[in-house]
Amino acid sequence: MSNQQENNDLSIGSLKAKIAILENKLDEKESTIAKQSSEINKLTTDFGAVKFQNEQLRRMIFGSKRERFESEIDSQQLALEFEPKTAEIEETVKAERELIRVAYERKKPKKKHQGRLALPSHLPVVETIIEPPEDTAGMVCIGREITEELDYTPATLHVNRIIRPKYITKEDECGNQKQIIAELNRPIAKCIASTALLAMIFINKYIYHLPLYRTLNQIKRMGVPLPSSTLESWVKLGSQLLLPLYAVHRLYVFREIYQMIDESPIKVQDRGKKGACHQGYMWVRYAPLSKSVLFEYYNSRSTKGPIDDLSTFTGYVQTDGYSGYTYLASLHNITHLSCWAHARRYFEKALANDTERASTVLKLIQLLYAIEALARESGLSPAERHELRLEKSLPIINEIGQYIQEERNKVTPKSPIGKAFEYCANRWISLQNYLTDGILEIDSNLIENSIRPLALGRKNYLFAGSHDAAKHIAMFYSFFGTCSKNNIDPQKWLTYVMANINDTKKSQLKYLLPQFIDENLFG
Repeated sequence: MSNQQENNDLSIGSLKAKIAILENKLDEKESTIAKQSSEINKLTTDFGAVKFQNEQLRRMIFGSKRERFESEIDSQQLALEFEPKTAEIEETVKAERELIRVAYERKKPKKKHQGRLALPSHLPVVETIIEPPEDTAGMVCIGREITEELDYTPATLHVNRIIRPKYITKEDECGNQKQIIAELNRPIAKCIASTALLAMIFINKYIYHLPLYRTLNQIKRMGVPLPSSTLESWVKLGSQLLLPLYAVHRLYVFREIYQMIDESPIKVQDRGKKGACHQGYMWVRYAPLSKSVLFEYYNSRSTKGPIDDLSTFTGYVQTDGYSGYTYLASLHNITHLSCWAHARRYFEKALANDTERASTVLKLIQLLYAIEALARESGLSPAERHELRLEKSLPIINEIGQYIQEERNKVTPKSPIGKAFEYCANRWISLQNYLTDGILEIDSNLIENSIRPLALGRKNYLFAGSHDAAKHIAMFYSFFGTCSKNNIDPQKWLTYVMANINDTKKSQLKYLLPQFIDENLFG
């Protein structure tokens, strides 16, 4: 009996040992499964992020960017067949032709037709008389049919020959005589190009974005085989002539109480970097009150230098989301404004990731812009716009803030909707600051529009020839951008300024700037 008991005990012990081994193996497998599940979840999250990035890249390559938010089409809507049926096509074409026939069918007019738009009366007129091919001898002319069309004459070059007669006075008591001749007032001494021709060259380069060699070919086709070195010399001399006016322009922009600031890259040839271009940056300011644009070239994107003057500036500064601007919020003399357009773009990108949350915020942002449109269309004064915003916009912004606060912890921070929430939360005070004064704008789109000519120019002339050339580019984009904002004809303005800048007192240079000049001087 004792032996049997011992055998039973051994059997139970071995079973327990086997059970323990199996339980350990089970624990190990459960641990392995949990680890694999975690890895699967991570891979799923990573796959979602990569899929989103791929969709964004495909949109950039194959689709157009659109910031306006439109609600999703009803998901219950039936899909149309890809290929319409032949009978359907024939019926559609028949219906369209019938509409065209009815629309253009001759009917008795209810009132006299106004006729074609009259051509401007200030244009020169070239008359051409076309006689009938028949012999009209002995016939009486009973009238004329007159047809006018707008014509174009290609640009031409001509020579300005300036003749200055010399005179000499009669001898005085001492037998001395004095020679008299009219003063020759030319802005650039010994330069054979007139101010109008120089202005055309600069307009071609900085408004129509033509590289200099294209303008050179244009001049050659007009009959003047101009060396490229001569054209480059003209550009350099013309730029140097305007540098004092650019310095004055910079002073006035810096004194504006409200400024928008942004930056954009530009490639610059650097002799110290063989085979490669230096990555410089154009720092751009826009002063909405005087509609003044200022470009400045710097070697890097570092904020040290471009916005150092803000330490003594008092007023409003509006920027995009670049981290280099974040310290502005800590300055007591500055009210920092962020841009709602940039915030909106984050939610627009998040639509594919989280349609419900992104749509909710986008609809509220649409209401903010609808209020701005109402103020603009009604011609409200800054004070009236300020009151409208406090009454209508402030409750909407509070609703957006509350929604972001409630939903922020329900999404992963690295997801597109999480990044959109984080972007707004980190800039919430600066996003609201446009409510403090009616002169302020809801976004910085005005300065982004000012940068567009630089983006177009980069695609054509590709890079600046030197750091000095980049500074000259900044000067002309400043002048022409300000001309555009103030509806000034840049060709007429630049021709007048170059002809008169040397005769203008330093204290009066302000009145040559596009934002201050009297258009009647050259209109």
